[in-house]
Amino acid sequence: MDGLAIVALGEKVLSGVPMTYAEALDLETVKSEDIPLFSAYAHKIRSKFAGKDVELCGIINVRSGMCSEDCKFCAQSVYHETDCPVYPLMGQDEVVQRAEDIAVAGAKRTSLVTSGKGMNDDPDFPEVIAELKAVRVKTGLKVCANLGTLTLEQAKILFHAGVRRYAHNIETSARFYPYICTTHPYEERIATIKAAKEAGMELCTGGIIGLGETWQDRVDMAFSLQELEVHSVPINILNPIKGTALEGQAPLNVLEILKTFALFRFILPDKIIRPAGGREMNLRDMQGALMLGGANGLIIGNYLTFTGRNAAADFTMVKDAGLTITSGLDLDKQEG
Repeated sequence: MDGLAIVALGEKVLSGVPMTYAEALDLETVKSEDIPLFSAYAHKIRSKFAGKDVELCGIINVRSGMCSEDCKFCAQSVYHETDCPVYPLMGQDEVVQRAEDIAVAGAKRTSLVTSGKGMNDDPDFPEVIAELKAVRVKTGLKVCANLGTLTLEQAKILFHAGVRRYAHNIETSARFYPYICTTHPYEERIATIKAAKEAGMELCTGGIIGLGETWQDRVDMAFSLQELEVHSVPINILNPIKGTALEGQAPLNVLEILKTFALFRFILPDKIIRPAGGREMNLRDMQGALMLGGANGLIIGNYLTFTGRNAAADFTMVKDAGLTITSGLDLDKQEG
């Protein structure tokens, strides 16, 4: 696809006409010299359909390690031997303190994350609910939960506790997923996502690039997210961790990463597209290019098993791109 074709496709999406699957596949042929043009149109699409606000979220890994699943990228899997920290569920006071640190750093949203497959028969679930409530009441932050698989009943409990967004990634395309995880099926992830939506929560659902997937797998993932009507799309870039099955995976080219983020914006014009884990080491000095290439969300601070950069640098990056930080706190706090 040459520059003229990119312009025509960008103008089509700006006019409100969705991009087709075939057009998305054809974007694989965008030449490196045309990727800045592709990113510029992604920026225009974000500006028109999603505005200038950038939403920041800080995550808290409230229970780490010893996960029974074999996701090939994950340092917390029992199938891998890594230096991942292993600890049981944090106490409520520590969780609230970490949430307060996130608020001080400037985020208005936090997500509590637990290792493990999910909450079915998990004895920690009641205490996680109590911690989510405590964070809302004591910090004013909006709270998300990322607890793995859920039943509809559990999703309704989370909604009643004040959780308005549930985070659960599909990771990659349905076709490529069995190469990444074999201990639970892709369909089980979809069932959890649909349960969270039925319970009334928004969806924070994305995946990881750089796993060895093809361009078509990325296109398929983006169209699946469109079909699921997700609200926020975290896109992680593989950080190959020693001891995991993907420790030797070659990193993506920086321009390929920028092209992929632009692809997601073309397919998902009005969603929050959130660069997440791996952006610091994969993009290095080019992180700011994402803010001019369709992104409008960030995970700030540390990730689940490795550190991020200082949040102040992210504030500067957003400001330098002419964008603004979402300012709203949780105005629906409740004690119950």
